[in-house]
Amino acid sequence: MSEGTFPDQRRFIRDDDYQAAYKETLAETLDLRNWDLGFDPKTILKRFKEQVGHAVRDEDALRDFIRKDFFPRLKLPRDAPECAGVYPASMERLAIIHESLLFPGRVEAVNSTVVSHDSLPIAITQIGVAIVGYGGNTGVFSQRLFRKELSSHTDGRKLVREIFEKRQARAMDEEEDTLSKLASRNIRAHAELALLLDRSKAPWRMGYGNPCSRELLSGSGYSSLLEASLELLQRLVRDHQKFVFIPNSLDDRGLLTFGNALYGGEYAIIDTLVDESAYIVNRWNYDDADRKKAMAFVKEYCPHIVRGLFRASDQSPPYLFYAHREHVHVAAHVAMADSILRRERGFPMLLDVADVACRGAFGSEGFLGMVNDAYAQAGAKFHYANERKRRP
Repeated sequence: MSEGTFPDQRRFIRDDDYQAAYKETLAETLDLRNWDLGFDPKTILKRFKEQVGHAVRDEDALRDFIRKDFFPRLKLPRDAPECAGVYPASMERLAIIHESLLFPGRVEAVNSTVVSHDSLPIAITQIGVAIVGYGGNTGVFSQRLFRKELSSHTDGRKLVREIFEKRQARAMDEEEDTLSKLASRNIRAHAELALLLDRSKAPWRMGYGNPCSRELLSGSGYSSLLEASLELLQRLVRDHQKFVFIPNSLDDRGLLTFGNALYGGEYAIIDTLVDESAYIVNRWNYDDADRKKAMAFVKEYCPHIVRGLFRASDQSPPYLFYAHREHVHVAAHVAMADSILRRERGFPMLLDVADVACRGAFGSEGFLGMVNDAYAQAGAKFHYANERKRRP
């Protein structure tokens, strides 16, 4: 296994950065004379209205400019897909998708949840995955990983030294704990895709997030996991093709800025996943063989995956979507048809139903209840059963 990581891209925040973001200097923020004494809801609400009003008006002006200047240029870049552009959704096609695909159960979605417990004796990670469709056929799958650092050792002093060093290293760099990330992110992403391909029987498959995510393209430094993930992605792009993936996050704020300029009932096809996926591969610390495998996948398969934006209604935010270029227009309509069932949220209901199914079967309360019961049965002290939480 190679310890693959991205180089640290963080930089110091300087005074001008802070002032540009918050419209005041850091010294002014820290000056206690500028802090409010007590709690005055009327004054606070007035300031909220002023600040939010300015922000909304500025965003509306930017939205108009994007519609007039940016959207007409989507087809101009040399590497833009032929289907690039902004399109109105067909109400007739949305109705057909409701009647012939969604409600008969010919679209199935996969979502997952992860819960964990971490104490000195043991760390437990539970991954739950659900497949759901409106046809009533659902399946839930789970895996539990038990991480124990202690093992039988004849030399007590050596054992204590090794365990202390290992645990101290985790404490000093907990955010970069490779094994924890492997369990909670990479194995989870691999399981979602594997179940979507091998256990779903619907013609159309819906997934959460980016199909060519960093977790799948890196394998977290494990050659075997990388090879297995790339094989799944090849099958998705080459053999299945009828898929749509939608993330529910603001991670890609740049693209979502363009999505905010869409009217309700519109979708835009922006680009392929070549550049974004190549960036992931170029920044990851693979060994030479794994880098070649990952980049070969990007060059051969990522031109067939396009990235777009859709907005189900004027009341809902925009969302990204990913689809095969041969089926991108149907994929956009599938995502929007499922999203307009709740116009105020505008996100595919199937993905939320799958999330609820996961949390119902594998939520944190039931998981922690079983963990606490296991400690009690083992005769352990209660301090092992306490959740370790940092101050937010």
